Amino acid sequence: MNDRTSGPERAEHEELARLLPAPAERDLPPGRHLHHKDTLMHLIDQDGDRATARPRPRLLRPAVLLPAAGLALGGVLLTTLAVTGQDRAPAPSATGTGTQATAPRGAAVLLDRVASVAAKKDEQKVTDDQFVYVKTLQTGHEGEFGGPVKLTEPRGREVWMSQKAGPVIDVGLIHEDGSYFPITVGVPDGEPAVGYPAGLNRPTYTWLASLPTDPDVLLRRLTTEITRDQDSRDTPAKERDQAQDTFDTIGELLRETLMPPRTAAALYKAAAKIPGVTVDSDAVDAAGRPGIGVARDNTRTGERTAWIFDSTTLEYLGERSYLIRDTSMGKKGTLINKSAVLERAVVNALRDKPSTDDPSTTT
Repeated sequence: MNDRTSGPERAEHEELARLLPAPAERDLPPGRHLHHKDTLMHLIDQDGDRATARPRPRLLRPAVLLPAAGLALGGVLLTTLAVTGQDRAPAPSATGTGTQATAPRGAAVLLDRVASVAAKKDEQKVTDDQFVYVKTLQTGHEGEFGGPVKLTEPRGREVWMSQKAGPVIDVGLIHEDGSYFPITVGVPDGEPAVGYPAGLNRPTYTWLASLPTDPDVLLRRLTTEITRDQDSRDTPAKERDQAQDTFDTIGELLRETLMPPRTAAALYKAAAKIPGVTVDSDAVDAAGRPGIGVARDNTRTGERTAWIFDSTTLEYLGERSYLIRDTSMGKKGTLINKSAVLERAVVNALRDKPSTDDPSTTT
């Protein structure tokens, strides 16, 4: 350490040395890409009368028509409208995500280390006629939307997502609680269904690999696309928090897709440039695996969301969210969501499982 390092900086470096493992001396072995969550896009219809499940609101995502039984059992994966500001405190002014590193030094260093690990993973070969398979454990919310949280025990879910460039209407398939449910993109109320091409709303491996790998350029690209998505839905500016929306979007991309290594590394480095990103040093995923988290507080909703990483390998494990103040959902500290990524792979057909004889298909 440089003798000219100040006292606070020295203490910061010592704390990081305690939290972080020593740098890996070789590439991680195959089969360690434990990465996913509760499938795509946790949103709930703003009208509140078309869905019976009440997952916490997420970013805007395309419309999806699911069987009523699927909604009751597993929660809405993709919905028509996002709930923005409903039963929430007024949103703060939108915060920019400029090019300077605005995360605290500890979070920035941790994300840089995570990015280095992600960049060493193997590239995958994924064709348009294949599917990305993801297997997770996740909690569900059985209470009324906006009311007290009633979490279920973590339960398994498998998802197959189409990798066609699109536009695609039949997006994929869900397996949960012993039943299969198709994921179909469309428009409700009897209007003609409209497919979605590969993009931010339907991120295929090929589309993700096409994203810029310069963190600053990538951050600007995401911010632009998120803003355009919000504008298309007439979301008032006062209900937007650009920094939080970008953090949430990156979290969704990292946990809900099969991520190209260079893109994953760029996303982690971009996340370090988001204001308010911090280290959550004591986190446990839905599978009971302890780790170290990268978190951000959503001051509008009173929630903290943390991405959880193995404290030794820095592999992504899952996510948890909990309340940072008393709200209608519960007291401060109440857990409101928890997930664990168990497996993801490339398969050739719906309902196919990763081959245990071919480690190159499993991540």
